Amino acid sequence: MENIRQAVERAKLHCEQSGIIREPPRQPARRIFGDSQESIQRVQEVELDIAQLESQRIVAFDGNDPRSRSFDILRTEVLQSMDLNGWKTIAITSPSSSCGKTVTAVNLALSMARLRERQVLLVDLDLRKPNVAPCLGLECREGLVGVLEKRIELHEAIVKARVGECSFEVLPTAPASNSSDLISATATRAMLENIEGTSASQIVILDLPPLLAGHDVISILPYLDCVLLVAAMGVTKISEVKECNKYLKATEVVRFVLNKVPESSVPYVYY
Repeated sequence: MENIRQAVERAKLHCEQSGIIREPPRQPARRIFGDSQESIQRVQEVELDIAQLESQRIVAFDGNDPRSRSFDILRTEVLQSMDLNGWKTIAITSPSSSCGKTVTAVNLALSMARLRERQVLLVDLDLRKPNVAPCLGLECREGLVGVLEKRIELHEAIVKARVGECSFEVLPTAPASNSSDLISATATRAMLENIEGTSASQIVILDLPPLLAGHDVISILPYLDCVLLVAAMGVTKISEVKECNKYLKATEVVRFVLNKVPESSVPYVYY
């Protein structure tokens, strides 16, 4: 044991004399965020698992993948509208569950993040049933909920995620039993103001709960720049879309995405 200890000390001395700085190992993608203040501060970047992403239909990190084409088209249309109006925040919602809004939000974030001149922050604001972290292969015990309830700071909850050459920031969340109260609270509006405009090139994508699932979305609509509404063939009813339109009259709806359209009938559709 003494010989081992001496060898370790000699190795350390050699590194110091040579000016070698050992970088800490990159954290695995399934790191559990929110375990403690200290662990959050140590997390700098995670490498996402490609197999996990593809199992969740997350494909837009690869611009050479034909499946990313629809999200790239959506990206171009959305960014044109946002740049024209000076918008920085886009919220993604759906009339009901199972429409694919989170898959759309994550793929859109990755497609935008492939543009070197853009910085992207993806925020999971679906406090009822958060799915961004599971979609990316992450686990989250605090995240946004911890920020809103003042247990952790905003910068401590944000995760830097990378897959290949594509990198972006993610603010995941754990579910909250009082989701409506939290989203309606002043702290949520203050948080949105805090993350907006931190960089002139930053785009903030908010994954919201389904619009008709409660009043969570309705309470935050006045504070959003624009909304993208995702519906799904075979899932969404026309009456639900009409009901959504009533709530979105005073909100800028930047695009309407019809999801789950059979590929054989429509050549290019959004997932």
